[in-house]
Amino acid sequence: MKRGHTDKADVLQGTLILLILRTLAALGPMHGYGIARRIEQISRDVLQLNQGTLYPALLRMEQEGWISSRWGTSENNRKAKFYAITAAGRRQLAKETDDWRRMSSIIERFLTIDPTLAKEEA
Repeated sequence: MKRGHTDKADVLQGTLILLILRTLAALGPMHGYGIARRIEQISRDVLQLNQGTLYPALLRMEQEGWISSRWGTSENNRKAKFYAITAAGRRQLAKETDDWRRMSSIIERFLTIDPTLAKEEA
């Protein structure tokens, strides 16, 4: 079955780690729902995160030591797990940022190649 056009975008796993770390570095400790809503807000609702995507990533990041967690009370008085970036997470954020910039510049080169020149170079 062919998927129809959608204005929503899936988030790649490596990109999700970058977005989560960047969100926590900028805003401080947050619960999972708050992280997801902030990423959606910054993307103007183009990126949509569901629990099946977000929470496995948070668990993996905690296991890697990039984030820590603690239980607390959310703004609507519910029990929630709050995540915070660690020193190792800040180092990983710098690495992920460098990797993303390098990869996006490579992809940009492919997107800006004149197709007629590409044939001649091949």
